[in-house]
Amino acid sequence: MNNIEKLQKLMQQSDIADCALITSDINRRYFTDMKSSAGTLLVLKNAAYLIIDFRYIEKARAVASGCEVILQTELHEQINAIFEAENVSACAVESDCITIAQFGSIKEKLSCKLLSDGRLSKAINSLRAVKTPEEISKIKQAQKIAEAGFEHILNFIKVGRTEKEIQLELDYFMLKNGAETLSFDTIALTGSSTSMPHGVPSERQVQSGDFVLLDFGAVYDGYHSDMTRTVAVGQPSDKMKEVYDIVLSAQKNALAKIKAGMTGSACDSLARTLIKLKGYGENFGHSLGHGVGLEIHEAPTASQRSIDVLESGMVVTVEPGIYIAGEFGVRIEDFVVVGENGCENLTNAPKELIVL
Repeated sequence: MNNIEKLQKLMQQSDIADCALITSDINRRYFTDMKSSAGTLLVLKNAAYLIIDFRYIEKARAVASGCEVILQTELHEQINAIFEAENVSACAVESDCITIAQFGSIKEKLSCKLLSDGRLSKAINSLRAVKTPEEISKIKQAQKIAEAGFEHILNFIKVGRTEKEIQLELDYFMLKNGAETLSFDTIALTGSSTSMPHGVPSERQVQSGDFVLLDFGAVYDGYHSDMTRTVAVGQPSDKMKEVYDIVLSAQKNALAKIKAGMTGSACDSLARTLIKLKGYGENFGHSLGHGVGLEIHEAPTASQRSIDVLESGMVVTVEPGIYIAGEFGVRIEDFVVVGENGCENLTNAPKELIVL
C-alpha cells in the first residue's frame, strides 16, 4: 500500500472530507515520491490527481506514483472540473501548512466547501510519524553520513579553531560525502557558548579546557538525521566531567526503557527525573526529543506535556542536556526507532566523553 492509498483508507474510514487538497512541498513529496517547489495534489477516496506546471511535468510523469499527473493550465478551473466530475462537496486543506490569507484566496476560487478543522493535518501527521522500512533505510544512510562527519571533525578541532571554522568544515564534509543538504544549520559552540542550547557559531576560538558542542545532521533522499555530541579539548574540570556523566546516565536510562505504548511525557521523565535528582532540573529546559523524518522536527514529541503515544516504527530523538549559564553546557543526542519491546538506536558514534 502506497502513501496515497494509506490516506485514502483513512478518508474512507473517517469523516475527513471527500477530497484532500495538498500543497505543501513536504507532504506532496511524501505522497508522490517527487521533490518539487510547486504542484497541487488532490486525493479523493478512490482517485488522486497531481496538477503541476510545465517546469516539472516531465519529471512528474516519470517519478510521481499513485496519482494521475495533469499539466497545469488554469489551476482553479481544473480543480473545480475534478470536483464536479467526482461529485466533491467538501475538501479539506492542510491546516498546519496554510496561512489564513492562502485559505481565503483558495476559498474564493473553488466551488466546494473548504474544511480547515485540522483533521487532514492530523491524519497526515499520524501517517508520517510511523516510518516504513524504506524510510528507515534512508534515515540510516543519512546518519552514516553524519557520523562520518563527526569522525572527520574530531581530527579538525583543536585550540585556536573558531566555531565557524568547525561548522563550515563539518558542513563541507557532509555535503561532499553524500548529503543532499543539511538537516538544519549546524551548531558548533565552544566554551561558555555551549550553555546556549541553540547558540549560533561565531568567531569564538576553542581554548584548552573547553567543551565543544556539535549538533548536526545530513539529509539523504529527503530524510534527515540528527545527532549531538559534546567533546572536551584539553583537560575538563571535575564539574564538567560530573555534568557530562549525569547527562550520559540520563540518556542511557531513557534509551534502555523507551518502547511502544509509552507517552511522550513518560519518555521525557526517564531522563528528566534523574537530572532533577542530581540537582540540575532547572538546567534542562527543553524536551527530551522529537520525531525525525522528511522534516527535522515532526510528530511525535517527547516533552513534559506530550500526550503523544509512541508506536512501533516511529523515529524519535533522545537528547537530554544540562546548561549552566556563563559556564558550559552538555547535550548528548541519539535517535531511535521505537519497537514493541524497546528501541533500536540508529546512532553508532561514541558518546563516552572524548578528550581531544
